[in-house]
Parts: sequence; C-alpha cells; structure tokens
Amino acid sequence: MIVPMKKVSLIVLNDEKKNALKKLRKLGLLHIEIKEGKGPRLLELKEQIASLEKGLFAVADLGAKDTVQKEADTQEALSIAERIDSLKEEQKKCYGDISAYEAELERVKSWGEIDPEEIAVLAEKGIVLSLHEMIPSEYEKLGDSAKTIVLERTKDIVRFLFLHEEIIQEAIPEEEKVSLERSQLKLPSISTGEIRRKLKESGQRLQSLKEELAGLAAYRSSLEQAIMGLKKEVEFETYASGMGEEDLSEDSSSRVSVAYLVGFLPAEDLSKLLTMARENAWGLLAEDPTEEDDAPTKLKNNKFVSLVYPLTDFLGSVPGYFEPDISGWFLVFIMIFVGIIFGDGGYGLLICGISAAMMLKNHREKKAIAPITWLLLLFGGITVVWGTVTCSWFGLAPEVLPQWLRKLSVPVLSNVYSDKVWYPFWTGGEAGLTTSQNVQIFCFTIALVHLLIAHVSGARRNRGSLKMLGDIGSILELIGMYYVVLSMVVNGAVFGLDLVVSGIPVGTIAIALVIIGFVVNFIFGNYEKSILQSVLDSVKDIVSMLLGVVNVFSDIVSYIRLWAVGLAGAAISSTVNEMVNPLLGHFIFIIFAVVVLVFGHGLNMILNVLSVIVHGIRLNTLEFSTHIGLSWSGHKYKPFEE
Repeated sequence: MIVPMKKVSLIVLNDEKKNALKKLRKLGLLHIEIKEGKGPRLLELKEQIASLEKGLFAVADLGAKDTVQKEADTQEALSIAERIDSLKEEQKKCYGDISAYEAELERVKSWGEIDPEEIAVLAEKGIVLSLHEMIPSEYEKLGDSAKTIVLERTKDIVRFLFLHEEIIQEAIPEEEKVSLERSQLKLPSISTGEIRRKLKESGQRLQSLKEELAGLAAYRSSLEQAIMGLKKEVEFETYASGMGEEDLSEDSSSRVSVAYLVGFLPAEDLSKLLTMARENAWGLLAEDPTEEDDAPTKLKNNKFVSLVYPLTDFLGSVPGYFEPDISGWFLVFIMIFVGIIFGDGGYGLLICGISAAMMLKNHREKKAIAPITWLLLLFGGITVVWGTVTCSWFGLAPEVLPQWLRKLSVPVLSNVYSDKVWYPFWTGGEAGLTTSQNVQIFCFTIALVHLLIAHVSGARRNRGSLKMLGDIGSILELIGMYYVVLSMVVNGAVFGLDLVVSGIPVGTIAIALVIIGFVVNFIFGNYEKSILQSVLDSVKDIVSMLLGVVNVFSDIVSYIRLWAVGLAGAAISSTVNEMVNPLLGHFIFIIFAVVVLVFGHGLNMILNVLSVIVHGIRLNTLEFSTHIGLSWSGHKYKPFEE
C-alpha cells in the first residue's frame, strides 16, 4: 500500500532556520521539497566533494585489497585528496617526459652519441658542421663543391657531416642547398647521455610516485566517509539557503523576517512534528496533498511483498502518490514469468543453490539475510516447479530422464508428450492441440488473468462512480478478445469464431462481448460529472478508442513472448548437449566437454536473465500497468535525517 502523506508548510524566524533544520534532521521524518540552494558555502562544499571524489577515483584500484585502512577526519581527507591530485599531475608529467625522452633517443639512435655542446664549441672555433641523412642516389648528385665526411653508408642511407664554409656555400648550386637543408638532422637540445640520465631519473621518480599513491590508498574509506559527510552538509545547506524568506516588518525601525519551507511526511507521524512545532514556537500548516502537489511515495507492505523492492529499486520504478501500488501483483507474476522464461528445473536448482550459498555466507558472517537472497530463492523455486511441470531438466531429452521425473510432469504441458495431439471434446476428434499449443494457451490464460486483475482493481477504485462501468466494459472486451486470440493465433479449427458447444455459440458470444465491452467503455470510460460529457470526450478521442480494441488484442498476444523465449532457451540448452555428446565417449575430451557445458549453459542462463529484464518486467511495467492506469511517475519518500 501507499502510505497516506500530509503536506506541511513550516514557518520559523529567519535567524532560527538553521537551528530548526538541525531539529528537523534529528526528527528524521520530513521530506523537504527544496531542490536548489545558493550561496558561496554551498559552492565550496560541492568543490570539496568533487576534489574528494577525484582523489578517491585516482586510488580506487591501488594498494592491496586487504590493506589496513587508515583513519582521517574530513579536513585531513581534503588534504590527502589535494596531495593525491598533485601526485597524479606529477605522474602525468613523468609519463610525458619519459615518452619524450624515449622518442628523442629513438630519433637519433642511428647516430650514436651526440653532444650539441661539442658541435657548438667547434662552431665557435670556425668549424661549422651539420649532420645529414640522404639516400645514396641523392648523395651522389652532390658536387665537389660540397665538402662532406661520410660516417656510415649502406644500400639504403648515407649519413655524413657537412662542412659549412662561406666560400664553399656560395659555390654550391641552389638545388644542392635545398637538398642539404631537407636532409639536415635537427640536433637534440641536450646530449644523448644527458637524455638517458633524465630518462632514468623520471623512471625512478615515477616509481616513487606510484608507491606514495599506493600508500595513500589506505585512506579510501576515510575519503568515502568524508564524501558522505559533506553530502549531508550539502543537503543541509541546500535546504537552509533554499528556504523562502519574507520580511514582515511594518517599518524600518524593527525588522522581522521569517523563513518557510514545504515538505511531506507520513500522516501517522504528523503528531511528532506538531509536538516539535509547539515546543519551538514554529508556524505549521498541515493539509492533504492534491494532485497538483509533487507528493513523494512511501510503500508499506508485508515481508513477502517487500521482497520485490530490490527489483523495483533496481529499475527505479516508483508509482505516483495517487497511483495504485501493484507490488504484490508485480511479485507474483514476475515469479511466474521467470519460471517460464528460464523454463528448466535444472536451472532452477542452480538458482536455489546460489541463493543457499548467499544465505550460508550471511550466516557465517552473522549478517541478516538480504531480501534479494530470498527473491532469488523464490525465482529458483518457481523455475523448478515449471521445469517439473514440463519435464525440462538441463535441456535433456525426456527419454533419458528417470521415470519418476516424467511421471511428475503435467501431460498436456510436458515435453514427454510433445508428439501427442490432444483432442478437445467439442471437436469430435477432428481437430486437436499439440503440447506447444497448450503452452501457448497457458500463456494467453496468464495474460487474461493478469489484465483482468488490472481492470478489476480499477473497478474497485471507481466503485460508487459510473466510471466503474467503463472498467466493466473493458473486462467484457478483454474476455471476448481472449477467445479471438485463441482462434487467430493458436488454432482456428479448435477455437473457431463459429464454434457452438452444447448449443452455446461460443464464438458469437466472444465477438458480442468485444462489441458490448467497447460500447460500455465508450460511454462510461471517461466519466467524470455527466454521461453526456463522457460520450463527448470519447468522440473527441475516437481514434484512440478504436485503437484501444486493437491494443487489447496485441496486449494479450504480447504474452506469447513467455513461450517463445522459453522455447529459445530450451533449444540453446539442447544444442549445447548435442555438441558435447560426441566428446563424452573419449576420456581425453571430458575436460573440454565440461568446459563447453559450463560455458554453454552459463551463457544460456545469462541470456535468460536479460530476457527476464526485457520481457518479464515489460509485461508488468507496460501491459499490466497500462491497463491498471499506472504510469510510474512517482519519486521515493526520502526524509531529511541524520
């Protein structure tokens, strides 16, 4: 159920607002509707959080996992974060220097040791030399006027020194000058020996930086705690700076200023806030939320229904305050959907095993068993049940399974009887249903029940109003369309639209229910104040009303995805087994066969998990929710607390 809330407006003296917020935080009940704050303090806190998060990210993967964590308060944590940032910047510079030094050594390595200072000394003495590289054919084109000293000559390259003399320079043709300029080696800024020394120093410095950063990783938990603490301060400062203010002074001689805020809290806890308001002389107005208010949603259900919360929290799905809570139905049907999608009793046993291992781990660590563990156990259990019903165990053929397992299955749905045709009594043995078609009928029956629950819930909410007749019309339309789906999708020979059983025109009744349901829904579906207005609203929305009939058909058919995905999973597991069968006869291939089995069935289970998210959850959050009038437009109740 959705807990009833009260909207409260609280007024305090402006000078007392921070003290009032501290008391409200200690009370821990009020969900405050202030989204933004202002002021330099808020900006400073956010910058500090950013600095801490940057530092935490930098050391997240450093240090041993079992490193004993060191403690530091918030100010120390901020200093540590600054030090981490400084070290990371220096580390980045070291990486850049090392890369530059290595590239420079690689560039001049063919020349051996080079010292630009020695070349500069020779230049001061009038011997100006430059280093050049040319291909042999280009070098041969240099005339006698170019004085060179060949240092190395191969079939691909000629390395030489060129002597710069003013008289010689003037005698060299322009074409050769261009060639010499293009082939000249740019000297390094320092000697190659000095480059290697700096490279070694940078490497040593980089190693020391890594060691210091690894040491600071021992403050990870302190950084995390500091971030959490500052986020609480940000929340407090946001509320303090975001409160509305009003000057009540009548003249400039006496200034009276008040601050106010709006929030929500459970109606059952209003008395606690009233008591605090009286004790502190606060102004307080409490009223019921309206649909214009952005009231938060707090769900309260029994322990069994609450097991679905980890799943809905993962999805981020929260019903609006004025919307229905479908937590119970969500849990019941997602269990059924998981069982059919996984579809294999062996996989169900594995899921139960995972759940049992998690429970054992919690027991050893003396921790409470998490709801997700119980949810996994339910999923595993229902999968085992469906696997037993259909005789599906690790994709094995029914004939290789024990006789007692085959007897436990339900014949009309069991793989044991996949080749059998079932003849309903009204067909006289002329038309029948296969096991696969029986499973399809089962899926469509789940659809009927699921969507009927949605419209019955809507009728209950609208009891006392003529709008309830619109829900009844939808129910009639749904029942009639169910038979149409069986006729058009499953087997038209068995479920013909002209079918008459014991004098009852079943097919005609189904069509009549669709038509009558549409008419009733057309008249009363939009009812608010008068029938005439409801009809006019339906006329205005005639296209959507007509498409609604098609949507009912498509929503029921949508549930066939349960059969299709389950069938695909069974095909994959069967294929994996067929791949492994030839290997099991040879001892040398047994290990390989085990690897293939584990990988194949593991991959199939992962695909089934994705199918549950894509298909199973969709049927709850889209098809069912649309029929019950749920848009998941809410946000969670988050009280301001310590």
